[in-house]
Formats: sequence, structure tokens, C-alpha cells
Amino acid sequence: MSVPFLNLKAHHAPIRAELDRAIKDVIDSNAFAGGPFVEKFEEKFAAYCGCQYAVGVGSGTEALWLGLVARGIGEGDEVITVPSTFMATAEAITYSGARPVFVDVDERTYTMDPAGLEGAVSSRTKAIIPVHLFGQPADMDPILAFAREHGLAVIEDACQAHGAEYKRRKVGSLGDAGCFSFYPGKNLGAFGEAGAIVTNSFELQEKLRILRDHGQVRKYHHTMVGWNCRMDGIQAAILTVKLPYLERGNLLRRAHAMQYNKAFAGLEEIITPLEASYARHVYHVYAIRAQERDQLMWVLKEKGIECGVHYPVPVHLQKAYASLGYGKGAFPVSERIAKEFVSLPMFPELTEAQIESVALCLEEAVASSELV
Repeated sequence: MSVPFLNLKAHHAPIRAELDRAIKDVIDSNAFAGGPFVEKFEEKFAAYCGCQYAVGVGSGTEALWLGLVARGIGEGDEVITVPSTFMATAEAITYSGARPVFVDVDERTYTMDPAGLEGAVSSRTKAIIPVHLFGQPADMDPILAFAREHGLAVIEDACQAHGAEYKRRKVGSLGDAGCFSFYPGKNLGAFGEAGAIVTNSFELQEKLRILRDHGQVRKYHHTMVGWNCRMDGIQAAILTVKLPYLERGNLLRRAHAMQYNKAFAGLEEIITPLEASYARHVYHVYAIRAQERDQLMWVLKEKGIECGVHYPVPVHLQKAYASLGYGKGAFPVSERIAKEFVSLPMFPELTEAQIESVALCLEEAVASSELV
């Protein structure tokens, strides 16, 4: 049985009529950039995250960048994050004018190891960006305690973690602000690029709204230098339709992950993802680890199982960040897991039969001489 890595057509088919009506409403109202559809989504998404405010922007990358800028992060500052993440986390730091400083991740959760913070902080450090990677929340209590002790902002990168929880609180609501991406393949995905920042700070959300709209407090009256980061009305309308289905989708992802875990329990060659004791994981990505990663992927693809790698090169070893001076061995956990990750098919509409097919093919691949 062929199994796709992602199936957005199946995801959208049951709600196609709702989506069509939402797009028609935007076209009929001509509210394409910002406006009432964005405001409606902001209100609903803030409530979902347990926050007072949400500010819709053009992408998750913009959310991270504006979150830093609104907190006053700029030239000469340093921001601590992890190298095991998508490039956007570090890019946002760089484009704010600051320098990314990395700490390694925990071996089993793949999120920021709080024990590394003390060695990374300096007089120039102004913020920490913990990343809730693959839908797993970072261990926020020690991170927040360290931030309070050193007077640092905490901007959560929740771009892969819509609906994930840390000790029964939604991610995004724990730090000064939480940043989300609504890229189409995310647990809550738009029909293009979109993002949002959630916060409980009135002052921060007010500044974010000004910054995302060219620094305007009202049309043609600019109190600061901003940028064009508005969310599109069509994307907001689509996200408003899809938001009520997010929890069901997350529950299905969690059920799929449990089925995978059970199927792989007897395979010593495979490390399955761990749900931390403090966490509600939402499995945006279901990533196993295998020593013979490349051979395993080749066998799976030959059998019709689509798979991928998130992320093959840690950020500190990317050519774009060679100027930071990190070399191989600087962050051994991030480097090791980057060589071992295999992302298997994961989406709400995945069937039991498809999961069984993936598991059978993987078991056969591990047992075959092709991996020796």
C-alpha cells in the first residue's frame, strides 16, 4: 500500500463547502488585507490559546521577528535558542539585529535543555526563544525561572505546536508572547502563508499591531518604522473555518502516534518519539530515529511509503551561520539526532490500514539485509 506523507486533499474535502463560502464572503466584502475577517480569527484564536490577544501576521517567520522587535530586541543584543529547529527561528533573531546564541536540546524531548542556559547567557542577552519542536512543548518552568532571574523576555516558537499543552496550559500562553505559523501543512494550516502572535500584554499587542502595518496608528500617521506584515483576509476566513476542527485533528494525530509506538515497540533499532511527562504532544511531525537512516528511507520509499527528514543540518552548521564560529561537535545532541531523524506519514486522515502498512514496511526494512 502506498502511503503519502501528507494528504491535504483528504483534510479539506469534508469541509470544502464551508471553505468555499468563507472565500466567497471575503470576495464579496473586498476585505482582503487585514479587516473584519482577521479580527474575527484573532479573537477566536486568542481564546483557543488561553490568551487575551492574538495579532495576525503574514507568516510564522514574521511572527517571530515582530515578537522580538516589539520587545525592543535589536543591534548588539543576543537571543538564546536551539540549533535543532527550522531556520526561521534563527533568521528572525538575525533580522531583528541581534545575534543567535545556541544551547543544545534534550536527548529525548528534542527541545531546549534548560541546563545549557547558564553557559549561554551574557550581559548582551535579552531574550530566550524555546522551540516546541514537532508539537512537543519545551520544559518551560525552568526556562521561565531562568528568564525571570536574568530579566529576559521569553518568546515561544510554537510554529509546530498548535494546541500542545505544558502542564495543562496551551503553548504560546506561557512566555511574553507565542508565535505560530499557519503554513498549509501545519496542524492548523491556511491556504498559503499566515501567522499569529498571542500574548496577554496589552502594551505588546498594541505595539505589534502598529509594527505590522507600516508603523501606522491610523492611515498615513506613522509613530514608528514598521513593515507590511498584515494577514490576508482570505487566510483569516479559512483559518476561522478550520479552527473548530483543530482539536479533533490533534486527537487523531495522538491516536496515530500511539498506534505507531505500539507497532514499533519491539524494534530495538528504532527510537520512537517520547511524550514528556509535563506535555500534551500534538505530533505535527512523527519523527523516529534510526542509525541507518538513509538506507531505511530508501527501503521505505521503494515500498511506496513517503517519508522525510526534519532537519538534516542543524542551524549552527548551516553555511549561512558560519560567521558565528560554531563547529562540528559544538552541540552533540542536535548533531546526532539530525543524522538519525526519519519523519513518517502523519496527518489526521491517516487510516489504521495505512499505519499498519507503514509499520509492516518499516519492520521488514529493519529486518532485511538491505540495512546491514
